[in-house]
Amino acid sequence: MFYHGIKWEYVLREYPLLSPRRIVSKHRGEQALDRKHLIKQFGLEPVHLLEADENYPHERCIQECLEFGDTVFAFERLDIPMWQLSSHEVGVEVLDLRSCTTIYTTRNETKVEEFFPGIPCVRDFFPTKFC
Repeated sequence: MFYHGIKWEYVLREYPLLSPRRIVSKHRGEQALDRKHLIKQFGLEPVHLLEADENYPHERCIQECLEFGDTVFAFERLDIPMWQLSSHEVGVEVLDLRSCTTIYTTRNETKVEEFFPGIPCVRDFFPTKFC
């Protein structure tokens, strides 16, 4: 499984496709340097996801993704091309949120079902209960 953490406000603004190219002008400081490095290495700035495996369980992926936002999208598979960014991190050029299989959120007021009908949504104010 693959996991992507994001603030719900960005989901509302970027739905249904996430692509770093759409927010380039908002990158400052360290983010801008990271972006330049990734473009030099891969030719683009990919959307980052964590990949779970037997040594890096889904619980850890969810917890770490929640550091980047209040909502985590889980995917069984990703479109190619896909790049290995680190031992547990992959990147894709564009991420279609509609292809997720489960959504985890710490926000109770979020209207997940309106945007993602039929996708299971796990809600909890205490993220440790996701695990």
